[in-house]
Amino acid sequence: MKKLLIPAMLLFAMTLVFQNTTNAQGFNVGVDFVSRYVWRGLDFANSPSIQPTLSYTTDFGLEIGYWGAYSTTPVNYQETDLYIAYNIQDVVNIGVTDYFFPDGSGTFVNNHYFEYGEEETGHIFEANLNYSGVEAFPISLSLNYNFYGADANNSFYGELGYEGNCKGMDYSVFAGFTSGEGIYLPEGTDGFSFVNVGLTVSKEIQITEKFALPVMSSLVINPQAENIFLVFGFSL
Repeated sequence: MKKLLIPAMLLFAMTLVFQNTTNAQGFNVGVDFVSRYVWRGLDFANSPSIQPTLSYTTDFGLEIGYWGAYSTTPVNYQETDLYIAYNIQDVVNIGVTDYFFPDGSGTFVNNHYFEYGEEETGHIFEANLNYSGVEAFPISLSLNYNFYGADANNSFYGELGYEGNCKGMDYSVFAGFTSGEGIYLPEGTDGFSFVNVGLTVSKEIQITEKFALPVMSSLVINPQAENIFLVFGFSL
């Protein structure tokens, strides 16, 4: 029963979305291409990454979707994440993310997707709360807590950000931190640490009259690991 309980709950939630939505906003599909997959100050696979997404959004703010990451070098790294989120006035977002690694990448080597027993599963379930700020006060806050699954330390990650626009380019300054032992810190370390500090700048490059290509570049510093990354990417 444990193997079937969580996917059954997710399928039930998806059924409610389709049954109760009369004017659904519909499906969204897209893909990001990044020169390196750096997430919350961590480097995954030391490789360019293809990151597709598929989601369904309703007119009352509920979104269900999958997001993935796939390395492009012989270093095999795969990630496929299911998420459910509720958006309130484009300011507050509350959700749950199910992280899963199909090839058994990294620490979480169990790649049996329908194994949900806490001692055996390769899934990590995270509760997340995001405040994106408003124009008059463009300060963002993200709080994320691993509450079930392969992360025995129940890692916490928080991030403060500030967004603005300078000469036609959007930018975001961010500072991410963790507390206590967990996946964001090297084994054997503990305590409050900044792990993801940096700047992202983005713009759209007009290709034709009807098509503009969104591009971005991020400078990411992990003070705790004494590491730095410069990442470039674009979206389709």
